[in-house]
Amino acid sequence: MERTDTSRGRSEGPAGRRRSSRRMLALAAAATLTLLTAACGGDSGNSAEAEGGGQQATTLPEATTYGKVPNAPKDPEPNAPTEGEVLHPTRELQVHDAVGGTPIARLPVKQISSPTWVPVIKREGDWAQILLPTRPNGATGWIDTSGDAVESAENDYLVNVDLKSFNLEILKDGQQVGQWTVGIGEPESPTPTGRAYIIASIEETVNDYSPIVLPLSYHSNSHESYGGGPGTVGIHTWPDDSFVGKANSDGCIRVTKDALDALAKLPLGTIVNIV
Repeated sequence: MERTDTSRGRSEGPAGRRRSSRRMLALAAAATLTLLTAACGGDSGNSAEAEGGGQQATTLPEATTYGKVPNAPKDPEPNAPTEGEVLHPTRELQVHDAVGGTPIARLPVKQISSPTWVPVIKREGDWAQILLPTRPNGATGWIDTSGDAVESAENDYLVNVDLKSFNLEILKDGQQVGQWTVGIGEPESPTPTGRAYIIASIEETVNDYSPIVLPLSYHSNSHESYGGGPGTVGIHTWPDDSFVGKANSDGCIRVTKDALDALAKLPLGTIVNIV
């Protein structure tokens, strides 16, 4: 396992200079994508050959926003804080249902054209239990981080969203650095609760309601699809401020422009704790 700083979601190559600091300085890189046609969406991502090879590996579902891993272990503490560690696979890795257990999915090196960064919720030696960006919401899995399988970094940021009070806050090292009133899903399509995280940063090229959309690892429980996408819940702005303090979206979290500007600077893999 290699620990490294990252810059805009990219790490320096083997010949580049690597710093020893654990503090993650990565910014969520904007990836131009046209699939976000309605509210939230995604891409099937990169499809490299999983470690372990063979037919079994290629038939495993890909752990992306498009994937479904129904037999994945559920997040045991969906609103608990993490230690801040996030991992980037240096190659496609198999995801297991337990330490040394049965493979259940493949974790690619990219998510919607952005580098894959996943939060760690538990460690057992070289094995890490990570949050997955697939359906069902709260899916987790275990990956072997030994050798050079992953790059590791520490994320000092946390986003809390309180649906009842329509409040979103950004914390850094436990200290609030920003707070805004937001819009959330309407009663027929509520914003799902749990320990989600930012999986990518998309420069919107189809719609004009938000210059950047931040897809989360969670999906709508009432919509299988948003405009042809997989029903990915995201954070984005809106043409006006009529949404502020209201439950009127299809499940996404609508924020003001200044809030989006701050959120877009957060590292990929940042936890978005929705309660």
